[in-house]
Amino acid sequence: MATPVRTRGGGPATRRSASRRTRGEGLFRNLSTGAGVVLLGIMAAIAVFLISEAIPALSENEGNFFTDLTWDPNGSQVFGIAALAFGTVLSSAIALVIATPIAVGVALFISHYAPRRLAGPLGFLVDLLAAVPSVIYGLWGAVFLVPLLRTPSVWLNENLGWFPLFGGEGAVGGKTMLAGGIVLAIMILPIIAAISREVFLQAPKMNEEAALALGATRWEMIRMAVLPFGRPGVISAAMLGLGRAMGETIAVALIFPATFDITFQILTPHANSIAANIANGYGEATPIGRGALIASGLVLFIITLLVNMGARMVITRGRTK
Repeated sequence: MATPVRTRGGGPATRRSASRRTRGEGLFRNLSTGAGVVLLGIMAAIAVFLISEAIPALSENEGNFFTDLTWDPNGSQVFGIAALAFGTVLSSAIALVIATPIAVGVALFISHYAPRRLAGPLGFLVDLLAAVPSVIYGLWGAVFLVPLLRTPSVWLNENLGWFPLFGGEGAVGGKTMLAGGIVLAIMILPIIAAISREVFLQAPKMNEEAALALGATRWEMIRMAVLPFGRPGVISAAMLGLGRAMGETIAVALIFPATFDITFQILTPHANSIAANIANGYGEATPIGRGALIASGLVLFIITLLVNMGARMVITRGRTK
């Protein structure tokens, strides 16, 4: 039982401390609520801007915005988002499939395998990849990666051409969806690795030590104690990386050949995305063209929101199990 201490203010010190703590909690709660409201307001303002700027262009569209593969708002005023949305989703999915296993492996090595003297510098180098400007990745991909992938692309097409992703006749290699997906994978890898590493480091040490004490190998301990604990964090990291891949502009604009068709053949020069199309076309766009590009940005905004909502549902369901 605390003994009240008289202070110069005339009240017990414990009472004054509790009052100060209550005021601090109330202030923090109000600030947190205000920050959430401001964030929602910013998102609403972005949505209102995109909708208001897109409506005039959509009213002038001579085609179907959701199904047409043509993009000519500056000329015939026929434009559709189907090919661009497909390319955005496919390239981001390729990047996520490539980057996530590698990033999780890097995070596990840094958090549970590497010596402490090596883990710190290695983690710093991985984080440093996130600081490289996207235009550097794009130039590297266009100058170095694209020529390098020509021979592997031909081999994949000749030996695994029966699989839809590696099929295609005629030109194979060059500026393809595969090249863009690899560049995006390298760009999102440090984000997924950094978040996954911090989540794995927070795994309960008692559970890890208990698994090792029962005779589990290090990998068995990771599989039983670390990965189940870190699954929600890895999903969140992957979704952040996916959002980065969907919104990437300059890197894919330098690599994608800017075609407007739908195909799963990632080894042929057919690729484009919403962000790359905005970067390539905004400078020379007419008022209707700018409105069409803003309308495509609205579609990207909605796709990103849906992806994050889906990831949130998966994480919440995993926590309730």
